[in-house]
Amino acid sequence: MAVKIRLKRMGAKKSPFYRIVAADARSPRDGRIIEEIGTYNPVAQPHQVTINEEVALKWLQNGAKPSDTVRNLFSKQGILEKFHNAKNGK
Repeated sequence: MAVKIRLKRMGAKKSPFYRIVAADARSPRDGRIIEEIGTYNPVAQPHQVTINEEVALKWLQNGAKPSDTVRNLFSKQGILEKFHNAKNGK
């Protein structure tokens, strides 16, 4: 089973709110998830991002592939740097 870390859209019309989730790659965008990793609110000023780093690193180490947007969020939070340092043994 291929696992992706991606956004699940929540919130009202014209007022998006996203949950960062680990889900099977074959499931629909707002379908079944395996685990919730965090949240992202692009409407708030400044944007609000909350991510559980331990869970995110666990999924990355188990081979989950982040979507482009999630990859950007992770890199801004410093999670990808921690993942690469742990992977390369630094």
